[in-house]
Amino acid sequence: MSRPTSDITAFEAREPEAELDELRARLGAARLPEAETVRGARRWDQGVPLADLAEVVDYWRTGYDWRAFEKRLNEIGQFRTTIDGLGIHFLHRRSARADATPLLVTHGWPGSIAEFVDVVDELADPRDANAPAFHVVIPSLPGFGYSDKPASTGWGTEKIAAAWVTLMGKLGYSEFAAHGGDWGGNITTVLGGRFPEHVLGIHTTFAQGIPGQTTDGLTAIEREWAEETHHFWRHRAAYAKQQATRPQTIGYALVDSPTGLLAWILDKFAEWSDTEDSPFETISRDRILDNVTLYWLTRTGASAARIYYESHNSLDPELRVDVPAAITTYPRDIEKYPRAWSQERYRQIVRWNSPESGGHFPSLEMPGYFVKDLREGLAAVLAARGRS
Repeated sequence: MSRPTSDITAFEAREPEAELDELRARLGAARLPEAETVRGARRWDQGVPLADLAEVVDYWRTGYDWRAFEKRLNEIGQFRTTIDGLGIHFLHRRSARADATPLLVTHGWPGSIAEFVDVVDELADPRDANAPAFHVVIPSLPGFGYSDKPASTGWGTEKIAAAWVTLMGKLGYSEFAAHGGDWGGNITTVLGGRFPEHVLGIHTTFAQGIPGQTTDGLTAIEREWAEETHHFWRHRAAYAKQQATRPQTIGYALVDSPTGLLAWILDKFAEWSDTEDSPFETISRDRILDNVTLYWLTRTGASAARIYYESHNSLDPELRVDVPAAITTYPRDIEKYPRAWSQERYRQIVRWNSPESGGHFPSLEMPGYFVKDLREGLAAVLAARGRS
């Protein structure tokens, strides 16, 4: 492990009270549409139901405590540095263990660093002395949270992955493991494929296969996965097409209206989590509002959407990952690929896991299981590299 560089500065989140007052005022003046025209079991078919949104808006205005989330971020440890002219914000929680492995964790959209605040401590300093420990680094993607907003095009997943290697090097981590889901899974795949000299191995919940694979020989479950993924992209991905083609247009609404921002993000937490109705069955209302409020206060609705413009359908079909890979596919995630498809890209799968429950946001939906699965996956990765 090399010495960290000196161009890293400590960062503390502290939003002016006037910003929070303005948020509450905007929420109090929200103009809501009429209720959806579907009821009962189909009540989410047209998007977030009016009653659900109105309830969350009221809690956001009268009961939610942003300062508690700020305090949590500051407890973990926040920093900023500059890479390729762009300010990058990140959480960095060093383990007390001498045998800890550096671990880079990358979020996606509509998530943020808020996805991982409840699992950082247990990953860094596990209560079980026999469990692996990690020095955890969680960057905010460019245009997200407290990272800067790119002023020009070019910040796609390939450039972000290269920036993450630079970031880890600045911290003194010349070799590291990487985890991600959603866009973070895409970036983690690029890291493993492009930078094997730095990446010990990867754990991902997004393991996109090579395009054009046959369904011959797949199990019934794998065929179902392929059909569900195909259905998602044909019938449920309008948000992605909008953000990939017109992020600036939707960005005006997301930056100007907290209620609109909440609805845009809450819709995905509801649809992509392993629940029967409301996302709050498994994810706390406060954690979702931590995430949405971070987008609101940093005015990143438009800049975060642009990752789709920069990178939609951009994972190089020729990219292969030869470092050890642990892959977990949750049953209610939005993209699920059969192992036979995934292993065309990921050449050394050392652990393949398909839990019985869980969705797109496992670190929020089932944090205990998420930590256990990540540990076991990375233990297999490190063992394949001759490390324990």
